[in-house]
Amino acid sequence: MLTPLDIENKKFSKQMVNGYNVDEVDDFLDELTKDYAKLYKESTESKSKIDELNGDVEKYRTIESTLQSTLLMAQTTAEEVKSVAQKEAEQIIREAQNQAHSAVEELNTQIALKQKELEDVKKQVDVYKAKMEALLISQLELLKDVNKDE
Repeated sequence: MLTPLDIENKKFSKQMVNGYNVDEVDDFLDELTKDYAKLYKESTESKSKIDELNGDVEKYRTIESTLQSTLLMAQTTAEEVKSVAQKEAEQIIREAQNQAHSAVEELNTQIALKQKELEDVKKQVDVYKAKMEALLISQLELLKDVNKDE
């Protein structure tokens, strides 16, 4: 690509016959140089801006990729935490059920023992009543014998 300096320094050979007016050519080249310099500067600035924006786009793509990876990792971690929590909850429920079952069995055992103790006490009361009745009958017989002898 020609630079504005190339245009400005361009020299044309001059012809004597039917040549161009040197002042008009110089004026035109000056105007062309100014316009071309402006366009060249704008083009250079645009290329620089495009490079800068491409760099920004690449940076944002990297950030986007990182965010997607982070989001995916967060979702995976959340699923793992949820799974672990579910398993722990199930374990706690199983342990509570086992403890409740053990407590019920222990209470049933204690109830059976207390019922046996109650039966034993009832039998002892019955035995005591029978002994008392026998004692009272024997005492009554003694009193009758004592009364007969008198």
